[in-house]
Amino acid sequence: MEVFVDDVRALWFDDGTPVTAASAVAPLGEGWLIAQDDATSAAWQRAGRIDPLRLLPAVEGHDRFTEAAGTKGLKPDLEVACPAEVDGSTAVLLLGSGSTGRRMRGVLVQLVDGRPAVTAADLDPLYARVAARLGVPLDQLNLEGAGRSGATLRWFQRGNLAAGLPSASVDVALAELVEVVLGRADADSVVVASPRTYDLGEVGGVGLAVTDAVALPDGRLLLSTAAEDTPNAVDDGPVVATALVLVDGGDVVAVAAVPEVGGRVQKVEGLALREPSGGAVHLLAVVDADDPDAPSVQLDLRVVLD
Repeated sequence: MEVFVDDVRALWFDDGTPVTAASAVAPLGEGWLIAQDDATSAAWQRAGRIDPLRLLPAVEGHDRFTEAAGTKGLKPDLEVACPAEVDGSTAVLLLGSGSTGRRMRGVLVQLVDGRPAVTAADLDPLYARVAARLGVPLDQLNLEGAGRSGATLRWFQRGNLAAGLPSASVDVALAELVEVVLGRADADSVVVASPRTYDLGEVGGVGLAVTDAVALPDGRLLLSTAAEDTPNAVDDGPVVATALVLVDGGDVVAVAAVPEVGGRVQKVEGLALREPSGGAVHLLAVVDADDPDAPSVQLDLRVVLD
């Protein structure tokens, strides 16, 4: 397996402010919805422009959250975005990381007559059951990615080998989860199944850990992974390398480095599948620079599978 970077773009809102901390991406209408894990809004990219889309109300008067301002602990930390359906219409489901009590929410964005409609719900009981199913203490839960395969959402715990935690996943029925976010069902109705762990290896003594996932048409998944030297699920650390990992069930099939751009490691945090062409897998990726003042970067990735 080889990974190529075909294009690189900095992400700016049309008002000239940067899209920051891009953490997930999914198709919405004729464009893409990009989650920002440091904000209450997402970025809706379409027709040559990028506009903010409010997902959640302000938290204690704040809509952006930074360590420097002492507000990082307030952020909703939306780390998952995946395509979904509501009553036959397309939508995007976003999910928090669960790494603190404030980060256990789901948000659903539907298009109604071409305009986005947003619904949000607290999912604390579901996150607690996911942690129990994974055998992870609740204060070490860090669900940073998910890949949809048919009706199933495979939801990934970002591991931390320094803390003795491997990357892992559980399966949930996407439609059940959507019903809960819409308020049509109770969180206890969502079945949490098929826990798996993944041996992703390490780079320079730092373990690779899952940051997102995307399902391929053949049922296998491509995972974005990062070797980030951090002691826990909340603090950022230096990222020494990133890679894409091809998995089949719980088995690692192939690993390939994501090329650096301009001499910098690209911390891919969100993946989406583009239209196939030329026998390769084409992905849209978003990169979190871990810099509150820098625009996030969007990459066109081409993956050649053996």
